Amino acid sequence: MSPALTRTLIDVRPLRTSPVFRRLLIGRTVSVLGSFMTSVTVMYQVWDMTHSTVWTGAVGLASAVPTVVVGLFAGSWVDRGDRRRIFLFNTVGQAVSSLLLAVQGFTGHVPVVGVLALIAAQSGFSAVGGPASGVFIPRLLPKDQVAAGLALNTMSFTTMMLVGPALGGLLIGWIGIGAGYLVDALTFLVAFYGAFGLPALPPEGEPSRGGLHGVLDGLRFLAGHRVVRGALLTDLAATVLSMPVSLFPLINSERFGGDPRTLGLFLSAVSVGGITASVFSGTVTRLGRPGPVMLLGASIWGVALAAFGLMTNPWAGLGCLALAGAADACSVVSRSTIIQTHTPDALLGRVSAAEQIVGQAGPNLGNLRSGLVAGWTSGATSLFIGGLLCVLAVAGVGASTPELRAGAGVTPPVEP
Repeated sequence: MSPALTRTLIDVRPLRTSPVFRRLLIGRTVSVLGSFMTSVTVMYQVWDMTHSTVWTGAVGLASAVPTVVVGLFAGSWVDRGDRRRIFLFNTVGQAVSSLLLAVQGFTGHVPVVGVLALIAAQSGFSAVGGPASGVFIPRLLPKDQVAAGLALNTMSFTTMMLVGPALGGLLIGWIGIGAGYLVDALTFLVAFYGAFGLPALPPEGEPSRGGLHGVLDGLRFLAGHRVVRGALLTDLAATVLSMPVSLFPLINSERFGGDPRTLGLFLSAVSVGGITASVFSGTVTRLGRPGPVMLLGASIWGVALAAFGLMTNPWAGLGCLALAGAADACSVVSRSTIIQTHTPDALLGRVSAAEQIVGQAGPNLGNLRSGLVAGWTSGATSLFIGGLLCVLAVAGVGASTPELRAGAGVTPPVEP
């Protein structure tokens, strides 16, 4: 393989040099697969029980509320203890929640409120485990490999987002609802094994203050650190202002005749774009300039979605969505690189919790915004306006944060 092609393909040095990271990535990949299977299973079960869009909408609420409420304090807890132990404990909690979901799925005697309560419990454990795992990569890998490790994480997540729902649907059809949850519970065993070999990971530096004081310390850091704040604002601009998922059924009806086969390809196109960008992410992660890459990626996301709103040819529309997915993958890797390389370890749990909250709340708010604007105008208009606003907001973040335009101060990696 030529050196030029090697530099273009995804950087796999973390897999070669760190057996601990390799095992951790395998566990995370399998666990994410199970989580996407559960997302399909619970939506199917709640709809089957209620035939109500109000209750299916409540599934997202049951997941989002614990993420925000627990996440506000989870980061402070993570920054006070051994992150490895906290992650393992919460992985067990998620597995138990999935196991209970499987039991009720097989028996069928739990009301819908009980199902949502179990989803909320699982989300609460995830709200703590997520920030704990957010410190793993910068502690396990040298700084010049952090971006590569995050790119590998992103590729595994995007691939499972493409595969997981399809497998979940097949499993429900073959065996039943309980089987979808049971497989998810079993995947947490692999995640537990992947993290079990980690060394103890107490915070470096002064431990977090407890309770509200620790939360406020984290918020002060976010407000005062221009680069990290700019990275989170860029993510909010991309998700709140131009999240397209809630518009897919309407756009499909307005522009593509309501063909369900076309609708099914929309999310797949975004995932395929993300996977493709991850496979060829070597140039981006080796560049050592995540700030400009993040700003450019978020801008292309907005432009691609605005263009999708104008398309009348389904293949051209799918091409726009694939471009949006590719741009989003590059932006996500760069944003996480900025956050994890610019945040002191003693604060990383709290900042990772904030990143998780933004990642959960931003898309939900964005889908709500898109739906409201589409109700006043049309799906195509909502997409175009959202994409344009995203580009303008990202330009504003870049203009007000010269450190991001300059590269965010990341040292270029050493070539292998």
